[in-house]
Amino acid sequence: MLTLTEKAADKVKNLLADKEQGVALRVFIKPGGCSGFSYGMALDSAKSDNQVLVENGVRVLVDPQSARFLSGAVVDYVDSIMEAGFKISNPNAVSTCGCGSSFRTSEEAGKPGACC
Repeated sequence: MLTLTEKAADKVKNLLADKEQGVALRVFIKPGGCSGFSYGMALDSAKSDNQVLVENGVRVLVDPQSARFLSGAVVDYVDSIMEAGFKISNPNAVSTCGCGSSFRTSEEAGKPGACC
């Protein structure tokens, strides 16, 4: 379904270190962004309809609506001279915005809005 690289998992583990038990990484899709859909990530508790994955020792939560857009996606953490942060590589995206935080698929364009 979704893969979390070791580098991303290490960063998430650091973020979760001082959080209460049961909190996990939520990866989701929401309408908006210049390409139609935007990626989102948060630290959250599982809801009853969530898919719960364990990737490199990190619990990852995905809601049913986001799951169809995230199938096969890879979440990585990049730390370079030009950028630092989480990056999602999504095989379902046929078009992305310049900053890489919004996308559209071949079946759905979403509802474009303001970009990052």
